[in-house]
Amino acid sequence: MRIRVISSTEEFETLKQSENIVHLAFRPSNTDIFSIVTKCPKLKAIQIPPSYKKTISKTTIQFLEMQGIKLLEGDVWGHRKDLNEYSEVSPNIYDRINELRQSGMNDSDIAEKMSRETRLNSDFVSFLLTFNN
Repeated sequence: MRIRVISSTEEFETLKQSENIVHLAFRPSNTDIFSIVTKCPKLKAIQIPPSYKKTISKTTIQFLEMQGIKLLEGDVWGHRKDLNEYSEVSPNIYDRINELRQSGMNDSDIAEKMSRETRLNSDFVSFLLTFNN
């Protein structure tokens, strides 16, 4: 899965309509989130750092819920925006998820275990679990 990393509002113009998930590396306003949702009709999730998620208004959260868009906590560790505007979820993550599913582990336990193993936020891993079904 490719995650589009956005560092500023100036990058909104470069967003593609086909984006599924975006990571905001800045503190977004309500207007910023509305602009992204309008620009990307296929959007399934917006990921923001934990400290920024606490500042998102309840109105914006309700708007995203009504649109069927998940608001996820998380970071894109080690991503170099100057080299690539997308961060990739490694196929190894999906392989490990499938391996744990085949062993009979339930999704909440998989999310917790994968979060410990990969440093990915459990919120994001839970999204990957539903997106991977």
